[in-house]
Amino acid sequence: MVSIYDIRAAAERLKGVAVKTPLLEFPFLNKRVSGRVLLKAETLQVTGSFKIRGAYNRIAQMTEGERGRGLIAWSSGNHAQGVARAAQIIRTPATIVMPADAPKAKIEGTQALGAEIVFFDRYTEDREEIGYRLAEERGLVLVPSFDDPAVIAGQGTCGLEIAQQAREAGYEIDQLLVCAGGGGLTSGCAIAFNEEMPDARVYTVEPEGYDDIARSLAAGERLSVDDVTRKSIADAILTPAPGKLTWPILKKHVARGLVVSEDEIRSAVRFGFHTLKLKIEPGGAAALAAALAGKIDLADKVTAVTLSGGNVDTELFCKLVG
Repeated sequence: MVSIYDIRAAAERLKGVAVKTPLLEFPFLNKRVSGRVLLKAETLQVTGSFKIRGAYNRIAQMTEGERGRGLIAWSSGNHAQGVARAAQIIRTPATIVMPADAPKAKIEGTQALGAEIVFFDRYTEDREEIGYRLAEERGLVLVPSFDDPAVIAGQGTCGLEIAQQAREAGYEIDQLLVCAGGGGLTSGCAIAFNEEMPDARVYTVEPEGYDDIARSLAAGERLSVDDVTRKSIADAILTPAPGKLTWPILKKHVARGLVVSEDEIRSAVRFGFHTLKLKIEPGGAAALAAALAGKIDLADKVTAVTLSGGNVDTELFCKLVG
């Protein structure tokens, strides 16, 4: 379905569109975990998260007729901005179905990129039902947030870069921790690592209550979360189940799913700001939280960690780091 060749082709399409974000290393972080930690700073990506990678790779492969119809996507904010920016580049209108309680920074960022927003209640309404209905009524083309081969391949360019940057620095990575929602980023990165660094073990990281991938991997079958009304500060990675397309990839290539608490995520955001001087949104800090909380052994290993996004409201961020 998605191969390393698709990911390499996506990397070519993304030249001049996405940023090759840095792979950062901090001696004091290494000392804390008694290992070497390499942070992939997608917080510095265009629109503040990795999502531009998959969104643009999907939209760039549409026909002229499809682009002319306009696009629709659902998202709590990061995919929204990725789609809005990609649509802006290609000059086609975008409609985004967003939860009414999405972070203000993500709503404003999406609007600033020219997209129309249709709000919904994430606890009582189904965003996919709304998206499919609007797509049919308006003739729009859907750009999935994770469950699409072109989106997965685009997100995989993040993993491809990690492997290439580590090798250029003289490292072989032992393990990769990825913030996970529906599994698009992890799936793409896992495929890239399977080719570039096949001995590395890949782990998903999810917040408590939304650990559907972790539970699915443990059970060997695709499971859903128990309570989709549960609130979490990690809005970017709250999904009810692994994707139908991402699940087989996750099952094949991911070693295990890790789970972090709200307090562990808060601690990671504070550590990122005060110690690393980085602004990381809660969902984007989940993998760092797992590293800091010792969810797996990092001692004497080289561990790559995705910082998948940095879009967070100023008020919430001040509360988290204060």
